[in-house]
Amino acid sequence: MKFMKLGSRPDTFYTTEAVRSVSSEVSSDIIIQVKGSRYLLHKFPLLSKCLRLQRECSESPDSSPHQIVQLPDFPGGVEAFELCAKFCYGITITLSAYNIVSARCAAEYLQMTEDVEKGNLIYKIEVFFNSCILHGWKDSIVTLQSTKAFALWSEDLGITSRCIEAIASKVLTHPSKVSLSHSYSRKGRDDISCNGAESQRHIAATKGWWAEDMAELSIELYWRTMIAVKSGGKIPSSLIGDALKIYASRWLPNISRHRHVNNEETPDSEPGLASGITSKHQLLLESIISLLPAERGAVSCSFLLKLLKAANILNASSSSKMELARRVGLQLEEATVNDLLVPSLSYTNDTVYDVELVMTIMEQFMLQGQSPPTTPPRSKLKFERRRSRSAENVDFEFQESRRSSSASHSSKLKVAKLVDGYLQEIAPDMNLPLSKFLALAKAIPEFARVDHDDLYRAIDIYLKAHPELNKSERKRLCRILNCKKLSMEACMHAAQNELLPLRVVVQVLFFEQARAATSGGKVTDLPSNIKALLATHGIDSSKHTAPLSSTASIPAEDQWSVSGLKSPKSKNSTLRMKLSEDDDLDENDFPGDGIGRSSRLKALCSLPTQPKRMLSKLWSINRSGNEKN
Repeated sequence: MKFMKLGSRPDTFYTTEAVRSVSSEVSSDIIIQVKGSRYLLHKFPLLSKCLRLQRECSESPDSSPHQIVQLPDFPGGVEAFELCAKFCYGITITLSAYNIVSARCAAEYLQMTEDVEKGNLIYKIEVFFNSCILHGWKDSIVTLQSTKAFALWSEDLGITSRCIEAIASKVLTHPSKVSLSHSYSRKGRDDISCNGAESQRHIAATKGWWAEDMAELSIELYWRTMIAVKSGGKIPSSLIGDALKIYASRWLPNISRHRHVNNEETPDSEPGLASGITSKHQLLLESIISLLPAERGAVSCSFLLKLLKAANILNASSSSKMELARRVGLQLEEATVNDLLVPSLSYTNDTVYDVELVMTIMEQFMLQGQSPPTTPPRSKLKFERRRSRSAENVDFEFQESRRSSSASHSSKLKVAKLVDGYLQEIAPDMNLPLSKFLALAKAIPEFARVDHDDLYRAIDIYLKAHPELNKSERKRLCRILNCKKLSMEACMHAAQNELLPLRVVVQVLFFEQARAATSGGKVTDLPSNIKALLATHGIDSSKHTAPLSSTASIPAEDQWSVSGLKSPKSKNSTLRMKLSEDDDLDENDFPGDGIGRSSRLKALCSLPTQPKRMLSKLWSINRSGNEKN
């Protein structure tokens, strides 16, 4: 780091009985008091360079041997005053980035200008500041950080703004042209190969070489500096995002749930200290949020969710939370289940995780995830042809549109898997209401779930964790399940799951039988536990022995429909009556749900004329022996 020495005389200041004096053959004639410290000095060297002391002495003449001057609000305290006093006596002083701000403010306070004497302290400090301090990277950082103790003085003297401009200009410049800190400079020299060319490792490291040093700045100075860097327009948004991540990891605390500060303080906490910490970190977090680049992907989704967790813990403003939720929604497909597990810190909500926050993120994702049309509108194509656009250009636009639609579709597929995994994590929470579970599950479009195995696992976990659910609530929960999209293993598990409503078990068995009939495979007898399960609902599967055939008395299309099942000719009379009873219960339990009930009834009640062959197809225990035959 740069430094400058002024003066040539040795240091002759000494302390006697709490009074600082200077060795001299001439007796002292002035006492200066600076923040409780007393200096016994001489008028001539001080007044010849300090216009303020001249005025103080002239305005209050004192006939006593020692005139007393009070300087209660002196910037920099006794250290800065003593540095200025030594300069007046010609004693050697050293200026560097660590004390140049305090020295400059002290010199300004004493009015040590060129009007008093040529080559005065202000002039020498300004020359050193402009020619050396602002040209060095680390010097600029240290000087800017030291302005925090003299905020008003530094603003008035332009020290803060000049340091910020110098730092921003260096960030926008290649590091090879910047006087860096000694640690970084050594690293750069070590990465230079013998022929003078930079290694690939060094080239990669130089992209964000400035972020670590800038992370030492306080949030107010960091915010202003980053604004200046961003306004330059030369730094990629990804590097801005990386720098913000470094700064957040440096200053944002890992605050646990127990350290959360709400409107009501815990009895054993210190209200003043706790509120001070919270407000400080709130300002820090909201400043980082305001600096986030607008470009999508500039910061990772994981980092955004970490900020969102911090916003939840620190009780940040709702606007900050919503901005983070919107940004997370733009790139939600990059998230993991662990990223979404945001602790719930509201005292009115006993759930383990903040499900409402994830629902807000999902809403933002669906708002921006509207897919463009997969084919160009005819009107647009016609308009383009009228402008004599070539067929190649039209085809290019068509392909771009398809690619954009495909990307949006694939992101929804990823988010569907993400949400189903999240549902499995929150399902064991006994305080999670059914309405929230269903709302989050239904937020995913039907086409986005290629299979329903993960959703079935989540439902099964929820049913086990909430044994108090009544029959109608279990039906509501299971209506979101599409049995057509269950794998063989999931169907086998669901068929034996006593927690599922009967109609869901029947639907699972039906679609598995339909799958077997399509593939032409053979079926075998039902296991005893399934027979017992159906028997508890008044269904005797052994009475249904008619073969699955299109030549039955009921037309094939009626066999697979609700009307066919309810027909008097149907042989599934017991099952038909049981499902009719369920339909009556549904109408009583959900009088306002008549719109979608018929379609669900059609899916649930569609059964062939042979339940025994239909049900027994599930079990792979006997399947292998039949396939060999």
